[in-house]
Amino acid sequence: MNIPCTSDRELEKRLSACILDVLIQAGLVLAMAMLCYKIFSPFLAMMLWALILAITMYPVHQQIANRIRGKQGLAATLLVLVSIMLIVAPTTVLVSSLGDSLQDLISNVKNNTLQVPSPAPSVAGWPIVGKKVYAFWAQAHADLPAVVQSLQPKIGELAKHALGIVASLGGKMLQFFFSFIIAGIIMAYGQSGAKSAQAIFERIVGTEHGKRFTSLATSTVRTVAAGVIGIACIQALLIGLVLIMAGIPWAGVLSLIVLVLGIAQLPALLITLPVVGYIWYSGDYSTVAAISYTVLLVISGAVDNVLKPLMLGRGVDAPMPVILLGALGGMATTGILGMFVGATMLALGYQIFMRWVAKTPDSQTERSDIQNVA
Repeated sequence: MNIPCTSDRELEKRLSACILDVLIQAGLVLAMAMLCYKIFSPFLAMMLWALILAITMYPVHQQIANRIRGKQGLAATLLVLVSIMLIVAPTTVLVSSLGDSLQDLISNVKNNTLQVPSPAPSVAGWPIVGKKVYAFWAQAHADLPAVVQSLQPKIGELAKHALGIVASLGGKMLQFFFSFIIAGIIMAYGQSGAKSAQAIFERIVGTEHGKRFTSLATSTVRTVAAGVIGIACIQALLIGLVLIMAGIPWAGVLSLIVLVLGIAQLPALLITLPVVGYIWYSGDYSTVAAISYTVLLVISGAVDNVLKPLMLGRGVDAPMPVILLGALGGMATTGILGMFVGATMLALGYQIFMRWVAKTPDSQTERSDIQNVA
């Protein structure tokens, strides 16, 4: 009678020891994962940007490599240098110029050396807000220190926010610069990286669907990137045409700046609003012409909101609303980087969910229909 009890106690001890070993191992793995994330988290955004840039530019990299006898490293170096010259350098100059302008403005306001020109009489004739704008402008021209003093709390807060934004943009541009360099290294080892990515997906979703999910993630990133660049080009072209029609000086340069800002996901209002102010303040336009050009510039500046739903879902094995919602949700959560991550994660999640739904054992016909929809 005591033998079974002894066997049960030994089994309980073995089970307890096994469970304790599993818990200790799981705890150690969790602690190591948390420690690795804490160490890597300062570089997470930069590495994600590098990965996105590498995936987006890899087809171009391969074309360059094929023309120089398959030299992957040299092709990556050339592509990174050209990208930095065309995108990073102009945007950095613009951000630096913006910061200098803000600092000069704040310094002039503090030292009472800022001179506000007198408003043109035509300002009073602006629709709805003309008289108020003219009165405030005239007061600022006559006694700027009094106006600054009356708005001191608000001006101080706005100045802090503006300088904070400029400083943040500077840091992001530096991060973006290093991301291009890391992207070049990733592209140089692109073939082995593609095999590693496929192996990871095969480990997560199985060998059968690993290649499909790798292709889905890659195409989603490239589609979002192409949508951003394509929309920026179209927006810059439309704004440039309006500037030429309106006879704005340096229309070509301004449209090029709009293109760079669009690629960097900065609003076109940074250019269109000063242009609208020039149109109304110069006095060279009739009221009808000024209103017409203002409406055209506002519409051209907001055209990206219409084009994004049309371009973000092309070439991806997932419905366009899924890509659009993922991109917009990711952008609202974590900014421009979240646009790529959100679209990719939602597309992968959609495919995983539809694959799970398609595996229902009830009906073979229904399963094939669902797979066709997915």
